[in-house]
Amino acid sequence: MNSPLLDVRNLQTAFDTEKGRVVAVDDISFTVARGKTLGIVGESGCGKSVTALSITRLLPQPMGNILGGEISFEGQDLAQATESQLRAVRGARIGMIFQEPMTALNPVHRIGRQLSECFLLHQDISKAEAWDRSIELLQKVGIPSAEVRIGEYPHQLSGGMRQRVVIAMALACKPSLVIADEPTTALDVTIQAQILELMKSLQEEMGMSIILITHDLGVIAETCDDVVVMYAGRVAEKGSVQDIFERPAHLYTKGLLDSIPRIDHPPKTPLQTIPGFVPGLHELPTGARFAPRSPHPDAKAYMNSEAYRSVRPSLVEIGPGHWVEDCPVVRVDQMPAHT
Repeated sequence: MNSPLLDVRNLQTAFDTEKGRVVAVDDISFTVARGKTLGIVGESGCGKSVTALSITRLLPQPMGNILGGEISFEGQDLAQATESQLRAVRGARIGMIFQEPMTALNPVHRIGRQLSECFLLHQDISKAEAWDRSIELLQKVGIPSAEVRIGEYPHQLSGGMRQRVVIAMALACKPSLVIADEPTTALDVTIQAQILELMKSLQEEMGMSIILITHDLGVIAETCDDVVVMYAGRVAEKGSVQDIFERPAHLYTKGLLDSIPRIDHPPKTPLQTIPGFVPGLHELPTGARFAPRSPHPDAKAYMNSEAYRSVRPSLVEIGPGHWVEDCPVVRVDQMPAHT
């Protein structure tokens, strides 16, 4: 039981477009420990959601394809699994909490029908029993008057309640792993806190692992054990939450942390930003992809070098379980002291 629940190795995912094939997830590796929470963080367009869809093989077809790598879940390689094998895994052993509950729920079916279907697909029980279990699950995720709500349509519920329904659907069959893709993005701050606390308490009760995908480092700090920082389809840095927040080694990670508003700053302190944008999928270099946005004084010289055009930086372990992209112009410890 010391082996990781999920072991992703050298995953590469691409999309076939009118302009040719583009690689959205470029040879990334990470593990998820049993009963722990892994956070995947990065700006929009960094490949976080594509990583989640790759794990469950829910990529849009026919344009989305896994080009290589292993996705070992409880000893089974999902990258090579058949469609029937995947159907037995999705919902039963891996639950998904999607970003926008209004699109995750079918607007023309009542909550009870959609929730009962989770039980009927994976368990040999009657419709009546599935209905009763659905009510119990709605109560577990904190929805009041569950007996009434189960007969309503998604549009009749608030955003927070809809997200609780999506969580209930993800947990219906007590999965070993739940993948939560930006589960609090569309909610106000108070409801966000309630949803995160709900997920944490259910994790402790059920012993499941969670992959939490977000751009909110505050959420990562509060809920995660380990963190993967992604940039332009690659892993820039990964390690424990203490490593990432107390000893950031990649300039992109440091930039994300520095951009967080702090209560101890004087009033009207300008917010720090990372200049530039995440590069488009059609213009990705072989070298360190953060170089054009790096504050390192040698970044421009590096971008004019052969290394930037043809040499991919490897990940190096700088501490136990703490890995960072090995390129001087994106490393915190390689920044001159005077800059």
